[in-house]
Amino acid sequence: MHRRRILGLIGSTLGAALAGAAPGSVLAHHGWSSFDPNRPLYLRGRIKAVRWRNPHAEIDLEPAPGLALPGGLESRALPAQVSQFDGKAILAATKLVPRTDVVWTVELAPLTRMQAWGVEPLKEGETVEIVGYTLTDQSEPVLRAEWLFRAGKTYGLRSSPA
Repeated sequence: MHRRRILGLIGSTLGAALAGAAPGSVLAHHGWSSFDPNRPLYLRGRIKAVRWRNPHAEIDLEPAPGLALPGGLESRALPAQVSQFDGKAILAATKLVPRTDVVWTVELAPLTRMQAWGVEPLKEGETVEIVGYTLTDQSEPVLRAEWLFRAGKTYGLRSSPA
């Protein structure tokens, strides 16, 4: 189990205990401060596992053989989101993930946001693309997804659709 998941479970249990509720009845969400927003990364691969649950959906993604940064990434059309930011600049700064020899854990968005975007549950064996951010200390192959590219559609996961 990844260190972040263990810490999340500990935090969830502690939060529930402090609130006087059963651990399973309180949904705790960790912040994104451990991710480096100045280092957007690209990953394309096959889904090995799906965890469609709160505090956010997650997938395990095996990098595609011969993974390379796609041409024209910076010119892809991006959907409008409630949060305002320079998506084109993020895409222009995006680099390939530093490791392609490991399976990456990709943290998507909370289920309510996935539903707002109309994202159907992902499936094992499906191929998707992600632009996201890795941990600041790069200690584990984990990405927080900024965009999910799936079957010709782009989903913004930072906030709800505008």
